[in-house]
Amino acid sequence: MPKANNVFAWLVLVLAVSVAWLASAQQTAAPASRGATPPSGVPVEAPNFTGKTAVLDASNISGGRRYFEAGARSNWHSHPNGQLILNESGGGLHQVEGKPVTRLAAGESAYVGPGVVHWHGAAPDTGMTQVNIGFGGAAKWGDPVTDGVYRGTVR
Repeated sequence: MPKANNVFAWLVLVLAVSVAWLASAQQTAAPASRGATPPSGVPVEAPNFTGKTAVLDASNISGGRRYFEAGARSNWHSHPNGQLILNESGGGLHQVEGKPVTRLAAGESAYVGPGVVHWHGAAPDTGMTQVNIGFGGAAKWGDPVTDGVYRGTVR
């Protein structure tokens, strides 16, 4: 299979796992919703699945890939419905406002909840290719991340 098809298949898998994880997280946060019917359909028996499942609307989900050269990073920002960040290759950094900077090795991911202010980018010594998945709504952009914050010497 060509590399482009592998990346597409990987993105589809990650998206499916992410949606399932978010649904699970929402059920954990609101126990009264356990067993509720999905908003876009009644679960049915389907080929290639065990048990009843339902396809959910994904029209508000967006995805993209971005390369960051060593030391490059986003400004502080938030997403109204959260974001999933996947480090496809290289070394990455990520920080939620008020928490320490964390590293993202190739293959690792970070989920940022709705409205949570954060930044992400490449490590100082290596570039990074990131895949990002947004769950609807436009990002709200803030100030640039200072060198001190990026190095983890200032919080």
